Formats: sequence, C-alpha cells, structure tokens
Amino acid sequence: MSTEGIDPAEPIATALDAIHSRIARAARDFGRDARDVRLVCVTKTVPVEGIRAALTAGERVFGENRVQEAQAKWPALKAEYPDAELHLIGPLQSNKAAAAVALFDAIGTIDRLKIAEAVSAAMQRSGRRPKLYVEINTGNEPQKAGVAPEAADLFIEDCRSRLGLKIEGLMCIPPQLGLISPHFALLAAIARRNGITGLSMGMSADFELAIQLGATHVRVGSAIFGGRH
Repeated sequence: MSTEGIDPAEPIATALDAIHSRIARAARDFGRDARDVRLVCVTKTVPVEGIRAALTAGERVFGENRVQEAQAKWPALKAEYPDAELHLIGPLQSNKAAAAVALFDAIGTIDRLKIAEAVSAAMQRSGRRPKLYVEINTGNEPQKAGVAPEAADLFIEDCRSRLGLKIEGLMCIPPQLGLISPHFALLAAIARRNGITGLSMGMSADFELAIQLGATHVRVGSAIFGGRH
C-alpha cells in the first residue's frame, strides 16, 4: 500500500487521542476527574519531528530520561513552544544538576541526598525553581535508583527542613515481575503521610491501574511514539 500523501504526524495524533480516551475512561471508572491526571509524553530517543507532532497536537508536558539528550532537542522547541513543560524522568548525576535545573521544569528523580544537595545549590545559584519529585524504590531493587520506602519519610523531611526544598511529588517504577498495584498503593501511602499530592506513576502498560490508585501524572512513550528510535 502506498503511503504517499500521508502526514507522518497523523499516527502520533491518533495515538494521543486514544491515550486521552483511555485516561478519561479510567478516571471516570474510578470516580476521578480526568483533568486531575496529566499525560507526560515520554520522548526519550524520539526525534524532534516526532516531538513537534505531539506539540502540534496540543500536548505540552513531556519527559526526557537524559540531560544531554534533552539539551540537544529542547532549547529550540521550548523557544518555539514556551508553554511546554519538560520533566526529567531519568537518573540525574550531581555534575549535571546545574544543567538540569536550567532546562527542566520538573525533576522527577531526586533519589539520594547528594543529588538533593546538588539540585538545591543549583537552584540557589540560578534562581530557577523546578518542581521536585522524590523517586521511591518501592521494590527495594538493588539495581534501581530510588529511596527505600522505609527511609522515605526521613529523606523527605531532610530535603524540606535542611535543604529548604519543596517536594511536590513522588515517583516510582515498579518491578517488572509480580503485582504492580501494591507498589502504586505504597507510593500513594507515603505521599499521604507526608502531605504530598503529586504522584508520577504508571507507564504505557499500566497507567489505568495507576490512575485507579491516585496517579496525577502518567508517563507514556511507546504507546504514543512506537518502539524506541
């Protein structure tokens, strides 16, 4: 079949419509307002033309995994779309803290004190105040970043009281094997007892379940842009 004349942005726009319909349906099924759930379009390895297709379709919240990759793509896009909101959803190294604070509107992976301290110092120097999310390693997986659940309360308190950081949310990536819902429920429980309202949880395969358990941000990449580029 010939693809001549087909707009390459159409599949992305169609996928976005489908994702928003699923978000709305899940919110309705679980007694929530769909407006309380933000879609974060994950653009790791997605080329600029793919990102621009999503921007043209009306999306304004995006997630990148690496500071260096985001620096190559996003300054020009943010100049073109100044209302775009960029989230760092991958691991952050302390030597990239200043660059992350300068570029990102939200940093979703505060996972240890060294990173919290570096981000705090960069914020003080620059005057920028990106939203901050603490990453919780809900499965206590040794190969993964994130604060252990049993250490989360003290870590959040240290960020707030000693470093003066405003923690707006929590983030998790559950283990690949086993039930996912206990991990989302655990993240929500940690957030409640610490007075935190933001919950970044749920990806392409499980975001409806995350919405059921309180997600305010769902991170969707492959269901919008296809496999990794």
